[in-house]
Amino acid sequence: MKIHPTAVIDPTAELADDIEIGPFCIIKEQVRIGSGTRLLGQVFIDKWTEIGRNNEIHYGAVIGHDPQHKKYTGCRSYTKIGDNNIIREYVTIHRSFQPEQSTVIGNGNFIMATAHIAHDCQIGNDTVIVNGALLGGHVVVDDCVYISGNVAVHQFVHIGKLAIISGLARVSKDVLPFSIIEGNSYFRGINTVGLRRAGYDQRRRQTIEQAYRILFWQHLSIKEAIAELEKIDSEDVRLIIESIRSSKRGFCRPRPGLQPTEDTGIKKEDEYQL
Repeated sequence: MKIHPTAVIDPTAELADDIEIGPFCIIKEQVRIGSGTRLLGQVFIDKWTEIGRNNEIHYGAVIGHDPQHKKYTGCRSYTKIGDNNIIREYVTIHRSFQPEQSTVIGNGNFIMATAHIAHDCQIGNDTVIVNGALLGGHVVVDDCVYISGNVAVHQFVHIGKLAIISGLARVSKDVLPFSIIEGNSYFRGINTVGLRRAGYDQRRRQTIEQAYRILFWQHLSIKEAIAELEKIDSEDVRLIIESIRSSKRGFCRPRPGLQPTEDTGIKKEDEYQL
């Protein structure tokens, strides 16, 4: 274990033998940190936080601190972080405001400088959360989502698998899987680039595009659209249907006047490139 002499560590903290703790880090009571994790310097880990293996936490990050919620009473609650995450400078991740509940970060995520993840968020695996992104309380982010710089996500929003949120977007409604979202919660099209990178072949991508054309451009009610989507034998389409049915805030829709192309179902001007 490599611990800088200026670090302050509560004696109740449970630390793996091979972790690295840099200068001026503070680790509070009943914290657990797994093997191979590195705290580079000036990192604050508050009480009741669990951090897994092989994480890299950069200067000034604040993990597991009190939730920013007027009803928080000081109750025991948790922050749980998985393995192989990179958490960059001055990221803030707050624990749950509910007794015995947790804010959860999965595995393999890249959370860039100054991003904020509020109380009770549930972040999946292999997401990218770019500089300055703000996630309100109780936000759920599924696997392989990309949230661009300075995006603001309203509390209780659910962002579906392999969605991408473009820079400066304001997301106040649920985001269906595989979507591109821009501006004020507008559906822009299909995350074709992300789907390719994730190994979705052309047939799967075309089926997803077909589903969104039915949903948004056939002038059907939601009930009618779901009935049409249920005729498609595809696990990806079933995931879209499930997301629609479980949405409590409503979901992002196309900007008025947006029309699909014949072959992609996305904006006429060009295909979104990342």
